[in-house]
Amino acid sequence: MGTMDAAWPADVEFVEYVRARQHTLLRAAYLVCGDLPLAEDLLEGALVKLARQWEGVRDEQPDAFVRRILYRDAISSWRNRRPEVVGIDPLWEEPRDSWDAEEVERRLDVLRALGGLTPRQRATVVLRYFEDRTEQDTAEILGVSVGTVRSQTHDALARLRAALPRVDLGTGGAR
Repeated sequence: MGTMDAAWPADVEFVEYVRARQHTLLRAAYLVCGDLPLAEDLLEGALVKLARQWEGVRDEQPDAFVRRILYRDAISSWRNRRPEVVGIDPLWEEPRDSWDAEEVERRLDVLRALGGLTPRQRATVVLRYFEDRTEQDTAEILGVSVGTVRSQTHDALARLRAALPRVDLGTGGAR
């Protein structure tokens, strides 16, 4: 089994899935933890768990399986350590030299504000607003009740409004 041709079809499917989804999943992990090395570790761990369960998950929703692991592991990883925001945002595709000073400052402000949220609040905000998940989906992914999602979202938005007074979080535009 030294070559890809000799691999099991499921192995080939898994490799294709990882190649197609790794960047998007890494971006989600980064947004939830704010630390690229930690995001890479979280994704690696989630993909290892997915590989072990691939036969049972591949025909269902492997993205949901991986994201559930990513977000739960991210929250668990913060129980013993508080993440730090490092850099502006290494995962956005646009070149930084096209940013003016105001854009750089705005991005840093947002990252600082996200860094001020609790792990569950940050995961809830990323799931609800970056991934556009429903309250029910978010609750299932995080393994909490819909009421917890609502309260975490409410508290997180209040913190973000306080930290970002010039940004209208209701419409996404500047105040």
